[in-house]
Amino acid sequence: MSANIAEQFEDSEQYDKAYEEYKKIHAQRPKSIETLERLGHLAVMLDKHEEAAEYFSKILELDATSVLAYEQLMDVYVHTNRYKYYIARGNLHLVQQELSHAVGDFKKALASAQAIEETNTTRFILASLYEQLGKNHQAIDEYLRILDTSATNEIVFIKLAQVYVNENSLTSAIEILERARNNDFDSDNVKENLAQLYLRVNQPEKARELTSNEFVKIKSLLEEERNKEAFGLLENIKAKNCRNAQYHSLLAQYYFNIKDWDKSLESVSEFDKLEKNSPLAYQMRALIYEEKGNDFDAHINWAKYNLARKDKDVALNEYLLAYQIKDDDESLIRSIAELIEEMGDRNHAAEFWEKLVQLEPNNKKALEKLAEFNENIGDYRRSAEILEKLYALDNRNAIVVKNLAKTYEKIKNKDKALEFYNKFVSISPVNEDYEQAQAKIKKLESTEMESDEGLIGKLMGLFGKK
Repeated sequence: MSANIAEQFEDSEQYDKAYEEYKKIHAQRPKSIETLERLGHLAVMLDKHEEAAEYFSKILELDATSVLAYEQLMDVYVHTNRYKYYIARGNLHLVQQELSHAVGDFKKALASAQAIEETNTTRFILASLYEQLGKNHQAIDEYLRILDTSATNEIVFIKLAQVYVNENSLTSAIEILERARNNDFDSDNVKENLAQLYLRVNQPEKARELTSNEFVKIKSLLEEERNKEAFGLLENIKAKNCRNAQYHSLLAQYYFNIKDWDKSLESVSEFDKLEKNSPLAYQMRALIYEEKGNDFDAHINWAKYNLARKDKDVALNEYLLAYQIKDDDESLIRSIAELIEEMGDRNHAAEFWEKLVQLEPNNKKALEKLAEFNENIGDYRRSAEILEKLYALDNRNAIVVKNLAKTYEKIKNKDKALEFYNKFVSISPVNEDYEQAQAKIKKLESTEMESDEGLIGKLMGLFGKK
């Protein structure tokens, strides 16, 4: 009954009594967002701004995306605490995915900050936002400013090191983590991150000195070609790691080191089963095929590696290098055609769809792509020829039938257009396309047509005249 009593007090504008009743409800149900909202609103009305802020902050502990809570905190702080006002506004823009606006707000919060903890917290948020916006140099500046103060922690060092890694500045990343160790942040987390970096700069011995991770120790031994020791450790952890992708990647490296290419490929396959479409799997296969002297498969896997990393230009170049070695591989030709089309060059892609049709005359996708391409360039007769091949493969395909009807109509072949519009009506459900086809049939039946070769046909005719 307490909720009813509170509402009655509100309705009669006895806000102080309603406030006390809602506090009783909150004590019984501390995670009720509705109750917290009522308490926050009443606290504002009663000029209890600190308590209002407390209630709206509790809402955010339960729902960090609450737009209402951020807006109310802004109202509470707008005249009393500019730092907290801009923090609330910045967080609101984050919830709304407006990162650039959020940066502006946190900059203003920074200018209003009083305590060093406020300053560093705000700089940390700004640095994270700059990272998300791809402004790594600004992020580095903010992290460095935090490190110039006494109020810092190991996360700042680790985050800064990662930004340097993203900028391919591994030496700077190592220097930052070594600085962390020298500033009483010699934690396992820092050491493991540092060990990974030492592996990347070909200093496996230093990595091994720092790490307590079995995989990193094995990796460091493999990097030094201490294969027997590495294999011994791999055998020791085999039983508990047979479903671990990293274990199989290290096993692949071991077999690679001892030049057992087939077993290395088997291990890569096991890795791929556990970590689908990882760039690492393609990279490992490419390296193995290079060592085996299989340049064709090496280029294919380098292409897939670069595709996984979103580098389409390099991927296409690798596919084309493979094509120079073997120009009759259907899977490769289809991959090239699809990639070139995805990159926006439909004319070049059509060359490879044509090549694929020559190798696979019944390849439906290649035929569809060629029909569409020829229709787009105005070669309707060629488009009709290709569509007829598709129709022969699947004479119940309503899309093919409809496209044939439209194409024959464009080249003014009345009989064929009517044939396929009638065919479409016979197999299509009653819908908008069905009704349009019926209208076309009526129009064509009452229209005289003279054959038209289309734009390409006309141009070829002009140049063919003597």
